[in-house]
Amino acid sequence: MFPPGWKEGCVGCSFEVDHIEGALVHLKNYDVTYVAVSRASLPEIEAFRKRMGWRFKWVSSYGSDFNYDFHVSFTPEQIAAGEVYYNYQTRKFQSEEMSSRSVFYKDAMRDIFYTYSAHGRGTEELPGTYVRVDLTPKGRDENGPSFNLTDWVRHHDRYGDDGFVGPTGRYRPREVSDTCCHTGEGRS
Repeated sequence: MFPPGWKEGCVGCSFEVDHIEGALVHLKNYDVTYVAVSRASLPEIEAFRKRMGWRFKWVSSYGSDFNYDFHVSFTPEQIAAGEVYYNYQTRKFQSEEMSSRSVFYKDAMRDIFYTYSAHGRGTEELPGTYVRVDLTPKGRDENGPSFNLTDWVRHHDRYGDDGFVGPTGRYRPREVSDTCCHTGEGRS
């Protein structure tokens, strides 16, 4: 959701974790801990978490292979090749960070077991907004230009801003050009 050097997390992943906050007390009382893992440094993570008002546990995998081992982050060599292994298949490179949810279990002996993963659209049951929008007459109405959540979802503090979400899931402010009379048109 958040590699080193970005100023904020991916819009789609941020959309999902907005839905986690209300569930934290219920998860805790069921002996479940929600933890986000990102490659960004802890100071980068903490700055964005503070901006968004999130309370869930968020750790940094900076300098480790954790995200690469789960095929959700990609090396410069993989990116240069144009194809990556994600969601159990080789596919065209889309972004240096992709979404995934994994479940681990710690037993009484403190052994940790990896028990489940879902990637991409396989995680859509988590954001409750999708469930509610799907009940409306138009449904998601993700009708372009990207035909996915980047057509309408923003960081919760960016709705109303004049920007867009690029194909990598990163929010981009609309650029203003002082060289012609049409400012902010098009996508960069």
